[in-house]
Amino acid sequence: MISKFTFNNQYLLDELPKRDKDLLEKVMKNKKYRKNEAIFTEGTLPTGIFFVKNGKVKKYKADNDGREQIVYLYNSGEFFGYAAILSEEAYGDTTVAIENTLVSFISKEDFLDILNISIVFSRLLLKSLSHEFSVMVNLLAVLSQRTVRERVALSLLILHNKYKIRDSEKIVFIMLSRADLANMAGTVNETLARVLHDFKEDNLIGIEGRKIQLLNFKRLTKIANL
Repeated sequence: MISKFTFNNQYLLDELPKRDKDLLEKVMKNKKYRKNEAIFTEGTLPTGIFFVKNGKVKKYKADNDGREQIVYLYNSGEFFGYAAILSEEAYGDTTVAIENTLVSFISKEDFLDILNISIVFSRLLLKSLSHEFSVMVNLLAVLSQRTVRERVALSLLILHNKYKIRDSEKIVFIMLSRADLANMAGTVNETLARVLHDFKEDNLIGIEGRKIQLLNFKRLTKIANL
């Protein structure tokens, strides 16, 4: 059920034919972003698309008071920023590196050229956009209809999925700032702290400094009302 709330396009590069993959990798230009450095901001015009080579990027919208609502975290191996180019509109959100991150940039011209050449890439992007829209609709429904306790539990389950290394049995530690976790769950820091304290007291999670480890998935899933 958690798949309804997690968007992941890591399969895009893996499923491309070698020729198309080589075309993309040939035009990628790498850039390092420091923690908390913006990659693009809401309202600016797109000049290309981005691919996370290493690290994590948050996508958020800000309200009139400047409060963030995090709608997604991009992980290593994911593309982002292409919706604005395909719709020929300005960026509808802001993206910021939440840790030191290496990002590859593909210019708008190169991106559109490859789209014209690669039928597979075009099809995969349409599939990705459709899934992303579905996830956003589900998340908006959660924010408006569920309790803070339910939203925090769901956010932790989503983050566990994002921080887990594919095909690895290593223990997963969520290392997101408390401010970002509160913004993701649609609450304030003080309320988040109380919910995390309750979850820890009930042995649902372990906390070590900034790191959070999920201990009881079954109960957290039930609390999240999945």
